[in-house]
Amino acid sequence: MMYKKHWYDNLWIWSVIYFILGFFNIMFAWLGMIDFLLPIILAVAGGNKWFCNNLCGRGQLFALLGGKFKLSRNIKTPKWLVSKWFRYLFLVFFLTMFGVMVFNTYLVAGGAKNLSESIKLLWTFNVPWGWAYSQSTLPEWVVQFAFGFYGLMLTSAIIGIVAMLLFKPRTWCAFCPMGTMTQMICKVRASEVFPSKGIDKKIEK
Repeated sequence: MMYKKHWYDNLWIWSVIYFILGFFNIMFAWLGMIDFLLPIILAVAGGNKWFCNNLCGRGQLFALLGGKFKLSRNIKTPKWLVSKWFRYLFLVFFLTMFGVMVFNTYLVAGGAKNLSESIKLLWTFNVPWGWAYSQSTLPEWVVQFAFGFYGLMLTSAIIGIVAMLLFKPRTWCAFCPMGTMTQMICKVRASEVFPSKGIDKKIEK
């Protein structure tokens, strides 16, 4: 049986284009908010992980690099890396770093901090990135958010690539913060839907 191709099967291209555009113009980093918000919106609306299974360009990219191009060792992912406690801990850490980024953006907006034209890789190393931004009429906080968000996206991509190289191609998907959040949303949605069906059945009897 042949696999039927869909329009969203090549969204790995989007992931590549995003990082290329952000490399030359940091303002394109804002486009990453699509990957940040859309999974949550679809999970709330549909009660499933359709984004993760079909629309995640990053997951597709890792599958392509590790599968078709055989860059992955393709060995079993350690249990601790896919365990519930690690996934939730990584989610909390990720959201904390996102909160720090937003707070820095707030400080720049209030004039308490100067614009930092650098990318923070792995939440530790400040890498100069000034070539990606030229003076404009945009508020500095908009630019600061772009630098911070691009650093966050690039950091998570690096972690995903390392995981892909060491283990199975889509190991990142097992502990991806967005995947963990959408899974939590789906569980909440399921707990809201199925109990109500049970109550309805009792009433009908």
